[in-house]
Amino acid sequence: MNLTNFSVRNYRFTLVIFIMIAVVGMITLRTMPRAEDPQINPPAYPITIVYPGTSPRDMEQLVVKPIEDKLYELSNVDNILTTIDDGLAVITINFKYGENIDNKYQEVEREVNALKSDLPQDIYKINIGKVDPSDVNVLQIVLVSENASFKTLKKFGDDLKEQLQKVTDLKNVKVSGTPDQIVRIELQLDKIAALKIPLKVVLASLQSEDLNIPGGNINAGNQSFNVKTGGRYKNLDEVTGTVVYNANGKITYLRDIASVSFENDEEKHITRLNGHRCILVDAAQKNGANISQTQKKYLPVLKEFEKTLPANIKLVKAFDQADNVDKRLSHLGVDFLIAIGLVLFTLLPLGNRASLIVMVAIPLSLALGIVGLNVFGFSLNQLTIVGLVVALGLLVDDSIVVVENIERWLRDGYSKKEAAIKATQQITPAVIGCTAMLAISFLPMLFLPGGPGEFIRGLPMAVICSVLASMIVSLTVVPFLGSRVLRDHIDPEGNVFLRALKKGISTTYSRLMHSALHRPVLTLLIAFGLFAASIVLFPVIGFKLFPASEKPIFLVNVRMPQQTSLSDADRISRMVEDSLGKSRLVKYYTANIGKGNPQIYYNVPQHPEKSDFAQIFVQLDEDARPLAKKHLIDTLRARFASFPYARVEVKDFEQGPPIDAPIAIRIFGDDLDSLRKIAFQVDRIIDDDKGTAYVDNDLNTLKTDIKVNINRQKASTLGVFTADIDRTLRLAIAGLKIGTFTNETGDDYDVIVSSKHDKFAMLDVFKNLFVNNTIGTPIPLSQLATINFETSPAAFGHFDKNRFVEITAYTQKNVLANNVLKRIMTKLNAIRMPQGYYYKLSGEAESEGDAFGGGFLTVILLTIFLFVAILILQFKTFKGMLIVLSVIPLGVVGGVLMLWLSGNPMSFIAIIGFIGLAGIEVKNSILLVDFTNQLRIEGMSLEEAIEKAGEIRFLPVILTSLTAIGGLIPLALNPNPQISPLALVLIGGLISSTILSRIVTPVMYKLIPPQIEAI
Repeated sequence: MNLTNFSVRNYRFTLVIFIMIAVVGMITLRTMPRAEDPQINPPAYPITIVYPGTSPRDMEQLVVKPIEDKLYELSNVDNILTTIDDGLAVITINFKYGENIDNKYQEVEREVNALKSDLPQDIYKINIGKVDPSDVNVLQIVLVSENASFKTLKKFGDDLKEQLQKVTDLKNVKVSGTPDQIVRIELQLDKIAALKIPLKVVLASLQSEDLNIPGGNINAGNQSFNVKTGGRYKNLDEVTGTVVYNANGKITYLRDIASVSFENDEEKHITRLNGHRCILVDAAQKNGANISQTQKKYLPVLKEFEKTLPANIKLVKAFDQADNVDKRLSHLGVDFLIAIGLVLFTLLPLGNRASLIVMVAIPLSLALGIVGLNVFGFSLNQLTIVGLVVALGLLVDDSIVVVENIERWLRDGYSKKEAAIKATQQITPAVIGCTAMLAISFLPMLFLPGGPGEFIRGLPMAVICSVLASMIVSLTVVPFLGSRVLRDHIDPEGNVFLRALKKGISTTYSRLMHSALHRPVLTLLIAFGLFAASIVLFPVIGFKLFPASEKPIFLVNVRMPQQTSLSDADRISRMVEDSLGKSRLVKYYTANIGKGNPQIYYNVPQHPEKSDFAQIFVQLDEDARPLAKKHLIDTLRARFASFPYARVEVKDFEQGPPIDAPIAIRIFGDDLDSLRKIAFQVDRIIDDDKGTAYVDNDLNTLKTDIKVNINRQKASTLGVFTADIDRTLRLAIAGLKIGTFTNETGDDYDVIVSSKHDKFAMLDVFKNLFVNNTIGTPIPLSQLATINFETSPAAFGHFDKNRFVEITAYTQKNVLANNVLKRIMTKLNAIRMPQGYYYKLSGEAESEGDAFGGGFLTVILLTIFLFVAILILQFKTFKGMLIVLSVIPLGVVGGVLMLWLSGNPMSFIAIIGFIGLAGIEVKNSILLVDFTNQLRIEGMSLEEAIEKAGEIRFLPVILTSLTAIGGLIPLALNPNPQISPLALVLIGGLISSTILSRIVTPVMYKLIPPQIEAI
């Protein structure tokens, strides 16, 4: 080829270009974005509505249905999933993948904002968010103190927040674990009633004083002046001096009917670190930033801030993702160096000079591959590094094949320059074909649909960029180096390692192939019999879409009985914390009572506020091995199985897209009572299976509410509006936010109006409660309504506006969710459900459907057709194509056997390994078929050409396979279950296909020899 000729004859130019590539690659490696996990950007938008004191049924009617109806009108909606709880609803609208994320966010925001005027005006908060993995906190700082006041802790937390917000690569810095300070106006409702002051007049007076409306601007001569009005309250004296009523010549001030003070809002989230009182300061990293560089920016900030703390407050850097990333990347870096050492060892048969050429080609190819990754916008993360390590075992193939062919031409007496050019030209079509097959085998993975596809995309891109770079290097730099470094008159038998390898080939392989060629049908029956036997193993090893995380962290969820108070939940959580503190492996355990821990893992969002819930984030010692973590989780599960005061769930983090639980059954229907009956049956079926744990049923227990039954006819007769009754009740119990108070330093405080009561509203709040009628006369609530208790569902959901309840479960030790589902599906199908009621699988089963739906099948078909197209283009015959593709089943034998022996189930990442393995197998087969064709063109007989090609090409094939296996061994030994199955599949497949295909391919060639005239 002209490219090879040009590179060899203009070696100075070639040298400068590739030194430049090496330098640019090193710079790119140091400066490109780094993260622990790949960034994915699903077009999903959670809308959180907080409406305290509202039952799930009321939330559904007043809030959820209007919003869902509006959102459903938007285009390209994939689904809308809603969870409805007591005082809280989360509506998540998912659009089809590929939609513009920012445009869709604006559409959702516009529709919800337009609807706000039709929703209840006393909704506490409506928040529209994006599902953005960069929102995951990379840093969690803990300020610990047993005796500092909440006000002091809050002040220092806010100070630290302000300092961290100045770090340009950080975002979403938040303080949690301490109640906000508010301005509370406690109205004396009985006095207001006695003075016959309408409550709505009081509220209107306060709200009007809180407004700050710009007066505009006026021109005076040649200058323009802004006009400023009185504005908002500046101090509490101004608040208490507000005129709230003026009638009959008497002015009533707020201080006459209320007390005003700064105080802590109701405590809803309690935090502790290792049993000690604390607050949390969390921060996320901006998209595209390098986490190692970000850490260098915030560590000095933390160091300086720590100096400002008083003696009774201690700063603890409890969680720092940068340390985890550096440790993980350094481990993979060590794996990479080990892989290079193993590759170098497998190159010994080539000799020192040839090995040197190959070892120079490796960093050049990787440098060019890293530049390509950066150009396409990928960060350096665990999956791109895995792709580079996988590529390490593959990119040497081209260089080995070219170097080995040059040496063979040198042994035939050609000069170094002539051998380098002619040997490379001879092998170029095969090298290009092999590279094309490798690239094609990984190329369709770039187009895998949905979240799993986007998550995995960096791995195939790293492989493709590296092998394409390897092809360029092998056709340019390798022949140039060969013409300069290799010796003219080398030993025709090679060094001692090569002689030993050749002897092994001639004594074993040559005889075996000769025997196989004489019994072709029997040979094929044995080979494909092994393939059929391996297929039987797939049901045995089972299937799990994504594995558990290997990181030394996990969660402990403590679920108290329904409607447990926060103080009781705190007491129960302390018992669990005490038990965790006894383990030597545990370094930190961060307790969150009343709310989940701030999000620190990409697929586990923070649990919303709930007084009967606590979550403990457990971090183990940095050197804790995955097996030790697994053993500790099993121990804790057994320990807490009989915990009497709450259900304690010890849960490991799972990789892949977020799911509710591994096993999740959604039951759809309209009537909640009927849904509850069916849910009990499903609950019993799941709970009876020995493989399940932590079975949870949304409607297992009903919560008790206080129902205020308004006598509407009587209220109407007395001139009282129902809305006024609702407003009075809300003010008396939860309080109403009527504005914001800004102090002299610019700090904002919510102004909450409520009745006078203790820290929490009690039943006596209903006593002495009055509602004004249209003429201002106070009417006792007892004359307008009766109070009684009633039961209501604790939570339920909507999927595409259809009501459902969900039963979830986790699995016991070493039990796969798929195996459990197989056992319970027949029992679920036997349940007699009323018309219009049905169930659907969620959890892992739903994720599998998303991952392996129509889009995945399209990818598989695309891979097959591209394989066929490239082979037809290269060999110009269907027979040649069939011969090459016949090796693919042979790799499955070793791949599935390796999974079975290692105890790994089939998984998404293992399937990726099998797809990539197909390309590697086909590449080796192309070398053999192409060389056999060349020998036949030179005049050899069919069988002679087959045997000679098999013997000559066995050496480069065995060397390339050994180097690939050597490069993959460190990954196979890696404790990360997201990485090792890929390497195991490739290693097992390479072993079986290298052994079997060297026999099967010649046999297939003999049975269906292609027409060489068409070549």
